[in-house]
Amino acid sequence: MTANAEIQKLKKYIGKRIIGQEALVNRLLVALLADGHLLVEGAPGLAKTRAIKVLGEGIEGDFHRVQFTPDLLPADLTGTEIYRPQDASFHFHRGPLFHNLILADEINRAPAKVQSALLEAMGERQITVGSETYTLPKLFLVMATQNPIEQEGTYPLPEAQLDRFLMHVRIGWPDATEEAAILSLVRGESRSEPPQPEPGWQPIKQSTIFTARDEILQLYLADNLQEYLIQIVLATRKPAAYGDDLAGWLQYGASPRATIGLDRCARALAWLDGRDFVTPEDIQAIAFDILRHRLILNYEAEAEGINTDRVIAELIQRIAVP
Repeated sequence: MTANAEIQKLKKYIGKRIIGQEALVNRLLVALLADGHLLVEGAPGLAKTRAIKVLGEGIEGDFHRVQFTPDLLPADLTGTEIYRPQDASFHFHRGPLFHNLILADEINRAPAKVQSALLEAMGERQITVGSETYTLPKLFLVMATQNPIEQEGTYPLPEAQLDRFLMHVRIGWPDATEEAAILSLVRGESRSEPPQPEPGWQPIKQSTIFTARDEILQLYLADNLQEYLIQIVLATRKPAAYGDDLAGWLQYGASPRATIGLDRCARALAWLDGRDFVTPEDIQAIAFDILRHRLILNYEAEAEGINTDRVIAELIQRIAVP
């Protein structure tokens, strides 16, 4: 079975257990295939925790959830050295970051030192404790969550640290039909009748995910589409070329990480759709999640009620499509 067929089975497996959050499931898979991390923002009860937990059940690897609180310490994530009196030596006890999938629940409730420890691990794929450096697993994905309705007692992530997230995904409420399906699913699970996977289903091997990543990087991206992708990012740095209003809204644009992320995620979207080439629609569809957390608006934009999604939409509308 091809890597694409295996991932499609995984998507179907997750879709049976996560109802009403198709966009979240899609972005989780894109992040997995693009080898990046994602920040998810949504109200409580929208299956954020459940989504990555089910993903962990569907792949060959382990999952760990960390509830971020104001009293959390960096060592609670990285691990710590424990003294052994019997042989007068120190033994390193590994922390949650050594799992394959990490849920950083309500990341903005932890102080800056803890956030920095997590974000450094995300960027460097290693941690240092004392004089020793430890490599994290090759398959390593962090999904951090933020609650948009409760800001008291929180520590907002600095813009420079937000840049380490591949995507910032916002999710909303399910509709009436999806809400009814959620009720049916929960009732079934309460009766110990969870949805059954297809006969012969086995968790996806990590080697399959690495094969998929290689295939995605080999997808065809036309030169003019690559230039279009680059122009979208460059327009966030020099918005005056596309209108004085945009220049009056943007204070800082996106970094080169945005260009890399837009390229990889557009390829991943095309690959998930069963195509071996990227289209302008792939780039436009993923641009919001890639750029949303990387743009800094000035006071004038905030006073007018302009948000980053509005700026991204204007850029996509004004930049010529090849």
